[in-house]
Amino acid sequence: MLLLVLGLVVFLGAHLVPASPGLRAGLATRLGETPYKGLFALVSLVGLVLIVIGYGQARADGALVLWTPPKALVHLNLLLMLPVFPLLFAAYLPGRIRATLKHPMITAVKLWAFGHLLANGTLPDLLLFGGFLAWGVIDRISLKRRGAPVPAPVAGFTRNDAIAIVLGLVVYGLFVARLHLLLIGVSPLPSA
Repeated sequence: MLLLVLGLVVFLGAHLVPASPGLRAGLATRLGETPYKGLFALVSLVGLVLIVIGYGQARADGALVLWTPPKALVHLNLLLMLPVFPLLFAAYLPGRIRATLKHPMITAVKLWAFGHLLANGTLPDLLLFGGFLAWGVIDRISLKRRGAPVPAPVAGFTRNDAIAIVLGLVVYGLFVARLHLLLIGVSPLPSA
């Protein structure tokens, strides 16, 4: 569990640096923009690796069960996950989805975390998904407060929106059918 907590502190801590414009600007000035971005990427990668290893170990060690979610919440999680991959693609494809939501990746992370909090009831789940949900909320508030640039409004549905939706739904289907089990070791589908 210690590796999971350490990974969350490192990864989410690094991702909270941009929420403090003074801290981010100071580091970028001291280190230079490119070295700052490289350090940010390296620290994020180390945190992510620690999270993956720590979460796996915590689950393997027989994690403390805080609650047993009813099957309805597992089904609700599947529904909440439906827009997550399209939103992730929309974050990188300028279009109406991105312009309307302003920060679709943060929305995707919050949906992912909230859905998984509903469907999982162990202490490592609470730490992992609760930590990411808290980060998403803090980051979104921070972006509003500091007046971060937002995409220009887009009139109408665009080709990029269609690409984001189609690719996202294909990846979602692959995750539900097989990838979640292969990568995470757990099927997202409720057992009979």
